[in-house]
Amino acid sequence: MPTVGILSPGDMGHAIGALLQHHRLRVITNLSGRSARTAALAQAAGITAVADDATLVREADILLSILPPARAYAFAERIAAVLRQTGESLLFVDCNAIAPRTAQAIEQVITEAGGAFVDACIIGGPPKITDSGPHVYVSGARAAEITVLRTYGLDVRVLGSQGGQASGLKMCYASVTKGLIALITEALVASQALGLQEALLAEFQSLPPFVSSERSVIGMPPKAYRWVGEMEEISRTFADVGLPPQMHEGAAAVYRFIEGTVLGTETPEQRQHGQTLEEIMSILADALK
Repeated sequence: MPTVGILSPGDMGHAIGALLQHHRLRVITNLSGRSARTAALAQAAGITAVADDATLVREADILLSILPPARAYAFAERIAAVLRQTGESLLFVDCNAIAPRTAQAIEQVITEAGGAFVDACIIGGPPKITDSGPHVYVSGARAAEITVLRTYGLDVRVLGSQGGQASGLKMCYASVTKGLIALITEALVASQALGLQEALLAEFQSLPPFVSSERSVIGMPPKAYRWVGEMEEISRTFADVGLPPQMHEGAAAVYRFIEGTVLGTETPEQRQHGQTLEEIMSILADALK
């Protein structure tokens, strides 16, 4: 029965920790420098806090990195430094929404420090105890070892033997899901600024992609700060295979704009602004001025 470390136990991380802990797996984290909200989420999930990174590395058999994409590489460097100092062995699983190029750079950092690396991606929302949760795709030479977590509730799927494959799948998937949310949001804000939102919404009701994405648009603003980096990683992925990166650079700019408004300052649990689609678009249109 392995011990699993998670950093950070935020929206996704604490939910995965709660699922594993519910299936009687020991789950630990280091909360040093983390927010009061993250600490509260970890406590509610039953995740045990340890004193520092050295303890985290020493006690965890598997460490899941679940962070905003922009912080993924720096965290890997931080753990690599601990691995060099302690000589500990660790299976480092990067679950972040990053480009294959970034995943491969993280693999190099971890393996050169004496650790083992698995590339992973999470497709789907945070798991609940009562459902099967998201699909966790893994790739790399040690990927099969992560299938042990199936016993503890995670839907782990081995994708291949190369680092970067799982990250590539996430980039392609999120380019559509979160790219579409950015496109819909931008169109609605423009229609609000032009005084045309009512007519546009009436036409959108006949578009299945809008109907299926409307709730996601409403739930997006507190997450916009995380999605900036994800869109930038998608742009890198597409550029690396020879595709134009500009579409998702634009999506990153949309999310950066939302992050800078009052909507971007709230947490999912304590939202005071933008409870409806119309309210969100009104706030964003006002921010344009």
